[in-house]
Amino acid sequence: MAQSIIIIAEHFEGELRPVTYELVGFALELQKFCPAKIKMLILGDDVAGLAQDAATHTGLDVVAVIVPALTTYNLEVYKGILSERLPDLDPVYICMAHTTQGADLAPPLAVRIKAACITGVVQVSGEKDRVSFARDMYAGKVVATFESTSERRILTLQPGSLPSPVFDHPAPVAVETWTATYLAKQSMSRGIKPPKETNAALTEAEVVVSAGKGVGKKENLQIIDNLSRLWPGSAVGGSRPVCDSGWLEYRQQVGTTGATVAPKLYVACGISGASQHIAGMRGSGFIVAINRDSGAAIFNVADVCVVEDLITFIPCLIEEHRKQSI
Repeated sequence: MAQSIIIIAEHFEGELRPVTYELVGFALELQKFCPAKIKMLILGDDVAGLAQDAATHTGLDVVAVIVPALTTYNLEVYKGILSERLPDLDPVYICMAHTTQGADLAPPLAVRIKAACITGVVQVSGEKDRVSFARDMYAGKVVATFESTSERRILTLQPGSLPSPVFDHPAPVAVETWTATYLAKQSMSRGIKPPKETNAALTEAEVVVSAGKGVGKKENLQIIDNLSRLWPGSAVGGSRPVCDSGWLEYRQQVGTTGATVAPKLYVACGISGASQHIAGMRGSGFIVAINRDSGAAIFNVADVCVVEDLITFIPCLIEEHRKQSI
């Protein structure tokens, strides 16, 4: 059987998550070094229509794995089915998103199918017989490069690392359907409880001003709010440590476990630049970073870098803006 590059799709409430299309771009990059056929797997109870939409949109071979009663992701079921079916496809690479689902599934599945596991990949490079995978470490201050000699590799892609490819009228393809029965014995879904408030204001804003632990204390968030008021319709966001500290609500969190934003302007205030946060704002049109640490990882993605104490700099910036507006 010919070798393959497998994409494990993520979906929710009948729609593919945007990161699935980023995985398609990732698989296409891998295909430059490994001329294997790309195949997308979508697992669930009612995914035939979703699989057909994915195939029509991407032009890729898509397999709808029909699993009765599997309405939401379940580690036990995914691991059981994939460990049984994947070897038949002779996968060289198995691609997942570095989300809560991918981080949950990749390691135990790698053990089951005897594959190497490299997580949080942000870039792929190399040659045909030697492919390297880069990932951020130490809160993004170091980029480590990994290689694997294993015949199979499970890779999780950091969301926001690669753009989704443009699909220009792909040729229609047929969807393959598998039926699998796997009853979870150790875990079950109790349903999904939506949050009382959404992050729509954050994701739809053209300007986002975000706060990190560099603001020092909760009371200093007033400075961030004052800065955001320079732009009508802007929104205030924050890094996970700020939200974990209770300084901002979780609906305002930007990053892998929060919102993914792509405003015209993103202002990062006192944010170090952990890979999880950068993944949530990398698609911003123009990025300004304010941090007194000149080695902060956020400066690696910023268009304008301000090395200064934000408590000193932001009031001066606001005052200068006021003078220019008079």
